[in-house]
This record gives sequence, C-alpha cells and structure tokens, in this order.
Amino acid sequence: MALTARAVELPRRLRSRGCAARACRGFAPVAVLPAGKELVLCRLQACRQVSVGNCSPPDSAKGGSFSSPESNLPSVQQEHAKVETLPDLHAKILDEGVDLSQVEKRQKAGQLLLTLDFEKDVKKILLFLKDVGVEDNQLGAFLTKNPYILGEDLETLETRVAYLKSKKFGKSEIAQMVSRAPYLLLFSVERLDNRLGFFKNELGLSVKKTKDLVIRLPRLLTGKLEPVKENLQVCQIELGFQRNEIQQIVYKTPKILTASKKRLKQTFDYLHNIMGIPHHMLTRFPQVFNSKLLRIRERHMFLAFLGRAQYDPAQPSYISLDQLVSLPDEVFCSEIAKASMQDFENFLKTL
Repeated sequence: MALTARAVELPRRLRSRGCAARACRGFAPVAVLPAGKELVLCRLQACRQVSVGNCSPPDSAKGGSFSSPESNLPSVQQEHAKVETLPDLHAKILDEGVDLSQVEKRQKAGQLLLTLDFEKDVKKILLFLKDVGVEDNQLGAFLTKNPYILGEDLETLETRVAYLKSKKFGKSEIAQMVSRAPYLLLFSVERLDNRLGFFKNELGLSVKKTKDLVIRLPRLLTGKLEPVKENLQVCQIELGFQRNEIQQIVYKTPKILTASKKRLKQTFDYLHNIMGIPHHMLTRFPQVFNSKLLRIRERHMFLAFLGRAQYDPAQPSYISLDQLVSLPDEVFCSEIAKASMQDFENFLKTL
C-alpha cells in the first residue's frame, strides 16, 4: 500500500514543481520497481518538458562523430506509444546495473533514452560491448558513465574497433582500454589516429612503446591534450629534465602526464631541493611522483632523525626511492629504518 500511495503522490509533487502531470501518467507500472527508482524514471520522461542540465560528455568527444540525441527526438504523435515501452526499457537497463540517477544528470542522456527501443537499439549495443570484452559486472558502471554509446551506430563502433585491431592492439588490450576509458569508442578513427600520433611524436616513442603507454592509461586518448602539454612543459622548463629523461619518466609512469601541476612541482621541490635527489635518480624511480608528499616527508624525516637517510647508491646503507615510498609502514620500519612501529608513531607525534 505504501508503494501505491507513493506512486499516486509522486505526480502531485512533480506537478507542484512545474512538471506536467501527463509526463508521469504513463508510469503506472513503476510501482513494481525497487524503491527510489520511480522518481528517476518519472524525471527521465518529464525531461521532454524541462530544460537540460549543464553536464555533458567530454569536450574532446564533441567534435567526433557523436551526434546530439536531441536531433532524434520522437514526434508528438509517437510519444504515447513510446511512454508504453519506457518502463520496460528502464527496467532492463537497471537489470544491467545502470544508475539512472547518475545518467539523468548527463546532458541530453535522458532524452536519448526516450528515443531508444531495447530490442531494436539497445540490445545490439550491449551484445557488441560484451563481444569487445566489457565484463558483465562492468557493464552497469560503463553505461552509467557513457550512456551515449547506446545511441551510436553499430557499424561505426565496429569500424573504430577494427581500427584499433589494425594498429595491432590485441583483443584483451582493446577490452582493457574500452573498460577503463568508457568514452573511447565515441571518438572517430581520425581522432584516435591523431591522438596516437601526438604521443608518438611528442615523446619520441616507438610504435610499440606508444601502444604500451595508452594501454596502461587509455584516458590519454580521450582526455584533453592541453593539461598533457602543460605538464610536459613543466617537466622540461620548470623541473629541468632533459627530453630523453622525460621520455623515460612518462613511459614508466604515464600518470605524470595528467597529474596536478602544483602537486608535481611540490613533490619535485622536496625530493630534489630538500632530500638532494638528482635528476638521474628521479628518472630512474619516477614512481615516487605518484606517492603522497606527506608520506615522503614523514619517512624521510624519520630516516634523517635516525641518521639513515642515505639515497646515494654508491654509499653504504643505500635506500632506494622505491623502498622509501612503496613498502607498508611495518616493513619500512623493520627493514629500512631498523626501528619499531612505536618509534615511528612516537616520532610522528613530534612533527
């Protein structure tokens, strides 16, 4: 009875907010859905009559072949028939683990769902994604982040996958890239080709190393290039690394290309100017830039307090940067600092 009462009360609440009552009348079956979902479904149908939010897919995807769902909206005459199928479509999408409350926040995503038929439009895309290698337990999160792929032309998507295969990306590698960068297949073949060319030429990498780079961090193919260019300039001009050193650093630790410039400079300043780590050692262990500065500072200060802060491989009791940042506290204390956890905790209280 509580669910039925809520289903009756919901149109009243929406009407009081300016939502037309008829936008919710087609949702009588909504009472059988899990609690909390009926509001999302009603909002998605009501979005025909309200303005769209500001959330949108990445700017870099806008210039590709991705077309606005708005251009495919059904006519007024088709609306009644479409309303009858919406609960079934949404229920099936929910079965895949899609979070409709997040989908409706994305620009025109709600309108896109209004244009789709599960059997004619959605099912073939789901089968395609599974064939590409998106696991069943990843599909819901994938579509929550990128519902726009449901409106893409299947043949176009297959062409983009064929392009990646032509560049010698293996099936498992493509699956990994698509799963970790959901917007990847919204990019045209030309854009993907240009992006791969940028990293190959800008970093002076071989074809194989360029492939390895984007496999490990596929969002390099979908994110904006401006932050990447800025970080490369910071490494060369402000941090003083040579081009060949930057090449090694980026290949070993791709995340440096998308890291916060402020954090990158602060970490370098502490490692180089406080701890005295030269450029060639930072090039050898660039993973240290992925560590929190607080962790580096606390451990270095503890080792300095104990007289064990020795980072020169030519000296006795040498401690590598990898050992400094990657080991758990217990192992760091017993094997590197040669002290107890209690000693370390007591020291941290003095900082």
